Amino acid sequence: MVETTAPAAPAVPPAMSGPAPRRRKRAWDEPPRWQIYVPLGIYLLFTLIPFYWMLLFAIRPAGSTSLLPWPLTFEHFEKVWTERSFGVFFQNSLLVGVASMLMTTVVALAGGYALARFNFRIKRGFMLALLCSQFIPGALMLVPLFEIFANLRMINSLGSVIIAETVFQLPLSMILISGFIKNVPYSLEEAAWVDGCGRFRGFCAIVLPMLRPGLIAVGSFAFVHSWNHFLFALMFLSNQEKQTIPVGLATLMSADSVDLGALAAGGVVAAVPVVIVFAFIQKWLVTGFSAGAVKG
Repeated sequence: MVETTAPAAPAVPPAMSGPAPRRRKRAWDEPPRWQIYVPLGIYLLFTLIPFYWMLLFAIRPAGSTSLLPWPLTFEHFEKVWTERSFGVFFQNSLLVGVASMLMTTVVALAGGYALARFNFRIKRGFMLALLCSQFIPGALMLVPLFEIFANLRMINSLGSVIIAETVFQLPLSMILISGFIKNVPYSLEEAAWVDGCGRFRGFCAIVLPMLRPGLIAVGSFAFVHSWNHFLFALMFLSNQEKQTIPVGLATLMSADSVDLGALAAGGVVAAVPVVIVFAFIQKWLVTGFSAGAVKG
């Protein structure tokens, strides 16, 4: 009997062993790249043009019509900083912004913890009152606030502006921080209590480090709001040495004429601290608001 053997299969090259690689196809719900970049570019253009126009008027000579800032001049900055007392306005705005930021963050942290961790009868009504208070314009409260500060002899004092800014920023700040605290598991605090920590010590050791992004987000918005707010400083401060930057900018405009170069330089001075703040806290700002949006 003759044994027959099947012919050996030809060797398959390694390159032919698998299916040919396919190019990744774009999903049907994924828009083309130009539909993303073109609207973003148009939005960025409309956003940057006003800033460029303000910077152009601030650093080009008075009376020039050039669209390029050449030759450069800083006479407008020197004028507003020395002759228009913007150095004093800057210090006052910085003091109001930092003080209101710290007071808002500390008080909102205590109130937000109570809303997140404790249950009481009027909790729903209190939350509703906090939300409704955001619909009340600050102008409606000027007369009662003025009477209160006049009785306390705080008119023409930076303390009145700091207290008013803190009070009007507390409702939203408390709601946001309560959402941040709800995202921290309650079991972590209970474990700290079992280990011998009290409520305050456990909060400082466990909860507070995890609230850093949320606190930065709330504090930064409190600072920016106080820095840019115009109404309270205008009504409660009459002495020029106590004025803030928004009121100082208003003094550069009169009924007869407007010094565009000085006004643009003052706008740059007012915008630089806000830009610096958001440039440094951008990462924590996005993290904080995304964390606070999970629960409310």
